[in-house]
This record gives sequence, C-alpha cells and structure tokens, in this order.
Amino acid sequence: MMKTKFALALALSLTPLGAAAEPDASLQPLAFLAGHCWAGTMPGTADTDRHCFSWMFDGRYLRDRHVVRRGEKAVYEGESIYYFDAGAGRVAYFYVTAAGGHAHGTMVVEGDALVFPAARLVSGGKSFGFRGRWTRVGEDGYEVLREYETDKGWVPVKMAMKRVAR
Repeated sequence: MMKTKFALALALSLTPLGAAAEPDASLQPLAFLAGHCWAGTMPGTADTDRHCFSWMFDGRYLRDRHVVRRGEKAVYEGESIYYFDAGAGRVAYFYVTAAGGHAHGTMVVEGDALVFPAARLVSGGKSFGFRGRWTRVGEDGYEVLREYETDKGWVPVKMAMKRVAR
C-alpha cells in the first residue's frame, strides 16, 4: 500500500499541471506567449535575450524564464511570475534575478500593447527604475520597448522578439 501511495505521489509530481488549462481571464492578453520561447538580439551587441513562457497551476500564473547569452555563456538570468492581484484589481508580477535582484510591478493593456508601468529593481543594495511596453507583431513576434531610469531621464532600448524553438 505504501509503495502504491509513493508511486502515485511521484507520478503526480512529475505530471505538468495545467498544460491544457485555460488561463485566468485576466492573463488572457499574455496568452500568446505561453508554451513558446521568444528571442531577440540586444541592440548594439551580439547578446541574445531568450524568454520561455509557461502556465503554472492551471493557468492562474504565467512563468517567464529568461537568459541573456553572450555566445554560449549565460551572462544574466531572471524569472518573472505574472498573476492577477485581486486586491489591486490588476495583473502584477514578481521578478527575481540569478544575481539576487528582485522587483514587483504591474501590467496593463493599452490598445494593442502590454504596458509595464515604472517599477524598481533592487539588487546589491542599489535600485533603479525601469518600465516597458510590448506590442505584438504578427503571430510570431513582438516588439519590446524597455526604458531605464538614469540621471538624465529615461533611456529607451528597443528589441524585436521572434518565436523560436523550445
């Protein structure tokens, strides 16, 4: 009996949850990203930024794992979890980096764009502001506009993301 319970628990732990689930309605604007990886080249470099999105817990959350590579070497990694914040009545996210940084932010839909209002990334005792806008381009792409807060104001960085093989 104990072996049967263990085998059942093991099978359930190895089964992906929510693979075919419909996402939470509030996360629907992000649904085109789920189940796919997307990559782009960082402007002015040969570095690539690859994001892979997957649903968690029957579509209640969307995970975005990303890695920036310089050649074959990973030089930056992070993960975002998007969810509906019922208390605030909007989509929010929590972002963590492999270097120990973290940020909390929100996402709103404006027309055909996903807009990420200003938030702060805290890492190593320092923090900086960032904000962004993602606009879908066809079935296999989206454009990213990220802006970083500096002493001279907001500095924009644009990148085209294309769907790539997992």
